[in-house]
Amino acid sequence: MRLFIPKESDPSERRVPLIPADVSRLTKVGIEVAVEAGLGATIHQPDSAYADAGAEVVTDRAAGMGKADVVARIRKPAADDLNGLHAGCVHISFLDPFNVRALVEKMVESRVTGISMEMVPRTTLAQKMDALSSQASLAGYVAVNLAAQHLHQARPM
Repeated sequence: MRLFIPKESDPSERRVPLIPADVSRLTKVGIEVAVEAGLGATIHQPDSAYADAGAEVVTDRAAGMGKADVVARIRKPAADDLNGLHAGCVHISFLDPFNVRALVEKMVESRVTGISMEMVPRTTLAQKMDALSSQASLAGYVAVNLAAQHLHQARPM
């Protein structure tokens, strides 16, 4: 199985779906991992860190998409990104399926399976995959750190 992680198109998106440590875990179980060049720039991870972990660093986005069995990203894909995916490919991201009907119809037409992370049930059984809770926790952590920067006194942990 080949996993491809494209760079996010939205310049305001700083998150990445895969860090180099995760690449090495995936390659150890036989998954081929390819990442688009520059993927880790927003988290200060050079392409060499991904390559050292076992990923192929791809400069041609369309080629990376075309060879992928699974594509994982943060935000929903542009319509152009779907053109290169082969039938049977699985696309994992936040898809917002109730508000982007044309995108969902294009995925159906292309025979691409979409897994929408915000639709994962919020139960204890699916807790490890509950992206909404993890992102809310992260936002809270960031908010506390930002608030602490504006205090004029030291605070205990």
